[in-house]
Amino acid sequence: MPIFRAAGRSDVDRVVRLVESAYRRESSRVGWTTEADLLAGQRTDRAEVEALLEEPGACLLLALEADQLVGCVLIKTHAHGTAHIGMFAVSPTLQARGLGRALLAEAERVARQEGGAVRAKMTVIEQRSELIAWYRRRGYHTTGETEPFPYGNARFGLPLRDDLRFSVLEKSLVEP
Repeated sequence: MPIFRAAGRSDVDRVVRLVESAYRRESSRVGWTTEADLLAGQRTDRAEVEALLEEPGACLLLALEADQLVGCVLIKTHAHGTAHIGMFAVSPTLQARGLGRALLAEAERVARQEGGAVRAKMTVIEQRSELIAWYRRRGYHTTGETEPFPYGNARFGLPLRDDLRFSVLEKSLVEP
C-alpha cells in the first residue's frame, strides 16, 4: 500500500515526469489510461506544477512506494463545497494493481476531511470511455454537462482530432 503525502517544491520534477509518462509519452501506452492517441505535446510542465503548489485551496497529493513516486492527484477545494479532482496519474507500469483506486479514495478523503468538500467534480475527455467507466465504478456519474477542449492552446496538448470535449463527472462525498 502506498504512503500518501502532499507534494513540495523538491517533488516538482518527479511529478512532471510521472504525469508526462502516464498521459502522453510513448511509455503511457504501457498502461490503459493513455491520451497518446488523442493528444500530442505536453500534459504539464514545471511552471504549472510550481504554480499549483502555491495556489490557495490546492493540494497535489503524492502516492509513494519505497520513496518512488507511483501516483499523484490534484485536489482543488472551493468555498462552495466542491473539490475539483485533476492531474490524476499512476505510473503506467504499475496500473491495474489498485493504486489508482487507493489514490482516488485518499484524494476524496482529503477533500472531505481537510477541505470541507461535500462533492467532487472532474472533467474527462469524452472519448475516453474506458476511463469514464472506471470512474463510474468508483461512484462518479456523468452530469450531462460538457466543456469545450481548449483548441489552439498548446499548453493543453496538441489535439490529434477535431471532436474533443470534456465530460463533467461528479460524486457526493457525504458519507451515508
